[in-house]
Amino acid sequence: MLRIKDLHVSVEGKSILKGVTLEVRPGKIYALMGPNGSGKSTLAQALMGHPRYTLERGMVKVGKRDLTRLTPDDRAKLGLFLAFQYPLEVPGVDLLNMLRTAYQSVHGHLPVQGFVETLKAEMEKLGIPFEFATRSINEGFSGGEKKRHEILQMAILEPEMAILDETDSGLDIDALKTVAKGINKLIGPNLGILLITHYQRMLNYIKPDFVHVLVDGKIVQSGGDKLALKLEELGYDWTVEKTETLSVEK
Repeated sequence: MLRIKDLHVSVEGKSILKGVTLEVRPGKIYALMGPNGSGKSTLAQALMGHPRYTLERGMVKVGKRDLTRLTPDDRAKLGLFLAFQYPLEVPGVDLLNMLRTAYQSVHGHLPVQGFVETLKAEMEKLGIPFEFATRSINEGFSGGEKKRHEILQMAILEPEMAILDETDSGLDIDALKTVAKGINKLIGPNLGILLITHYQRMLNYIKPDFVHVLVDGKIVQSGGDKLALKLEELGYDWTVEKTETLSVEK
């Protein structure tokens, strides 16, 4: 289980997260929604240990392990995975060798032929031609292709906790359905997912168990999947107005 308690994070001296508390349990899907600039991607990057993001205070643990003391690669080996909102191009490094190296770093040795067969099977599920395995990572790829490659990496690495940072960003409806189908195939009792998104549309294909709303660095509302529908109808201003009303009543 990933546990986050009273997390405060700043970027270049500016406070972004202002006391985030949540948990991600195995076998459950948690949607984190919020407007632009609310701190969603900051949370994702901070959880993976990006050096630009400074932990001011708070706790982040996977099981009994304190994540804040671990390097990004140690966090990955512990079972944490991040699918980027804007996947980077890596010229000169092909997908097959990167994935095999990453797999062996996390899970141990696997013969080349066995790995290639596994990779082919997972690429076929996501509708990715195997020829892409020998191309440089994301170089010349469309937005939809890049996002499918992120899900492919998740399928190969088999993490215990996956943070999907706006995986629906930049996808047309067909690419969205393909990516969502790939994610749904990976859902199981041993995988917890934190699904970060602006919109309800992703949640039409991936049903969350819980929905949290992040506004100005704080979680202002939590609920079930119907909360996402209400946000679609009323917008994010509604959550702030409701929170302010409750504060006055108290």
